Amino acid sequence: MKFNKKIELVIFVVIVLAASFLRLWQLGNVPASPDWDEAALGYNAYSIKETGKDEYGSSFPIILRSFDDYKPALYAYFVIPFISLFGLDVFAVRLVSALFGISIVIAVYFILKEIVGDRKSIPPIASFLLAISPWHIQFSRIAFESNVGLALNVFSVLFFIKGVKRPLFLLLYTLCAGLSLYVYQSEKVFVPLLFILLVFIYRNTLFKLLKKYLILSLITGIVIAFPIANYTLTKKEALTRAQGVSVFSADNQYLNDLSKRNLINKEQGNFIGLIFDNRRIFHAKSVIDNYLSHFNIYWLFLSGDENRHHAPSMGLLYLWEFPFLFVGIYNLLFGKWNMKLKLLIFGLFLLAPVPASVTTGVPHSVRTLNFLPTFQIFTAIGIIQAYFFFRGFYLRLKTYDLRKYLLLLGLTSYVLLTILNFVYYLNQYFVQQNYFYSEAWQYGYKGAIDEVKKIENKYSKIIVSNQPHLDQSYIFFLFYLKYSPVLYQKETWGVSGGFAENHYFGKFEFRPIVWEKEKKDGKTLYVGRPNDFPDINVIKTIYFLDGKEAIKIVEG
Repeated sequence: MKFNKKIELVIFVVIVLAASFLRLWQLGNVPASPDWDEAALGYNAYSIKETGKDEYGSSFPIILRSFDDYKPALYAYFVIPFISLFGLDVFAVRLVSALFGISIVIAVYFILKEIVGDRKSIPPIASFLLAISPWHIQFSRIAFESNVGLALNVFSVLFFIKGVKRPLFLLLYTLCAGLSLYVYQSEKVFVPLLFILLVFIYRNTLFKLLKKYLILSLITGIVIAFPIANYTLTKKEALTRAQGVSVFSADNQYLNDLSKRNLINKEQGNFIGLIFDNRRIFHAKSVIDNYLSHFNIYWLFLSGDENRHHAPSMGLLYLWEFPFLFVGIYNLLFGKWNMKLKLLIFGLFLLAPVPASVTTGVPHSVRTLNFLPTFQIFTAIGIIQAYFFFRGFYLRLKTYDLRKYLLLLGLTSYVLLTILNFVYYLNQYFVQQNYFYSEAWQYGYKGAIDEVKKIENKYSKIIVSNQPHLDQSYIFFLFYLKYSPVLYQKETWGVSGGFAENHYFGKFEFRPIVWEKEKKDGKTLYVGRPNDFPDINVIKTIYFLDGKEAIKIVEG
C-alpha cells in the first residue's frame, strides 16, 4: 500500500484532527473530576506563578514535595502558561498532557518515515492507531506526568535518529532526554536504558560524526541532568516515592516467613533451603514475575489495571487488534526488515516494563506507558501483512469460487466488529466512565466547595474531613477556591502539608471528624463523608455520578 504526496498529506491531517478531537473534547469534564495529583500539580503551578514558590515555600523547585511523594516538578511549570490564559481550572491543568499527547502521534509518524524505508503505509497506519488508542487517550486526557515523559522520550528518539544524519539534532535529543528526568520518576530508569539502546543501534554511524558535536551534546546532557541527579543523590527524600512502592522495601508476611525458614534451615544444615529460601531469590523472582506480568493478554485486552486507568469493561488495547499484533510481532522478528528498525522497536518493547518491574501493584499501565507506540507499530505491520495475504488469496480465486464470497463476508464482518469495538470504547470512555468511576476520580469536591462559598461567611470555622475517600481534601479546597498562595504559605508553611494528620488555612481545618466529640455551637460548618454525621442539620448532600452519597455539608 503506497500513497501519493497529496493523499499522504490529507491522511496526516485527518490523523492529527482525530488525535486532537479525542484528546481535547470535553477535556475538563471527562474524567469527571481531577484527582488529588492533578489538583496538586495545578495549585503548585498557580503558587509558583504567583509567588515563585511552591505550596511549601520552596523557591522554583525542581521537585515538588506535594503529598510527601516528592514528584518531579516540570509538569507544573508547563501548566503555568495555560493557567495564565485560562485560569486555575481542570482544563488548563490537563491541556498540557493533551497537547503532548497530540504531539506524540505526530512524532511517531515522522520517526517511522525515517526508519521504514519504502514501506510508506506503516507511518500513517501506526500513527492513526496511536491516535485512537484507548491506552494513550486515557493518559493524554489527565494531568499525569507519565504522558509528558513519553512525549519527551518519543521526541528524543526522533531527534537521535535525525542526529546521526544531521548532528545538530543531537542537541535536541539531549534536551528532550534531559528534561524527561524532571517529569516522572520512572524516567530516571528508562532514559539511561533508552540512551544505551540508541547508542548500540546507531554506534557505527554515531562515532563517525565530528567529535565536536558529540562532545557538545554530551556536555549539554550533563548540564541539564546535573540538578536532578544531584538532588536525587544528596536528598534522602528524593527517593521516598520509589522506596514506598519498591519490591525491595516491601515488609510483608512472606519475607517474615523466609526469615523463619532460614533459621530452621541453619539449624538443620539444609544448604539447599538456604540457597532458595532467602531474600535475594525472593526479590529476583518478584522482579521477573512483575516484568512478565506486563505481557499478560488478559490485562492488555480485557481488564486493564485494577483501578480507573482504563475505560470501564475494557482493556488497554482493542480486542480487534489482537490477531494483527501477533502477526506484526512475528513478521518484524522473522521478516526482511531493516535491522535497526527491528532493534529499535523490540528494544523499546522489552525495556518499557523495566521501571515498573521493581515496584509493587503490577501490572501498571502508568509506569509502563513507554510501551507506546510499539503495540501500534506491531499492529500496523500485522494489518499490512494481512492485507497482502488476503489480497493475494482473493486474486488467486476464480470469479465464481464460493471461497471468494466467504472471504469478502468474513472481512466485512471483521471490519464491522472493528467499528463496533471502537464505538463501544467511545461510549465506555466518554459516557460510562464518569458514571462508574466518579468515586475513584474523587468527584464531588467542586459541588461541595461551590456550596461552601455561598454560606462560608455565616461560620467562624469550617472543618473538612481528610479521611478516605476525602484524602488530601485540603488541596482540592486550595485549588477550587484559588486560595492566595501568599496567604497559604504564611499560614501553614512548616506546620501543615504532606501526609500530616491536620492541615490549616484561613478558617478551614482539615482533620478527622468525630461527631460525638465535636462542639455544636452553630458557628461551625462541617464537610465530610456521609457516615461522619447523623442525619441532622444537613445543608447539602453531594452525590457521586452513580447516585451514591459522596459528601455531606452539615451545620454543627
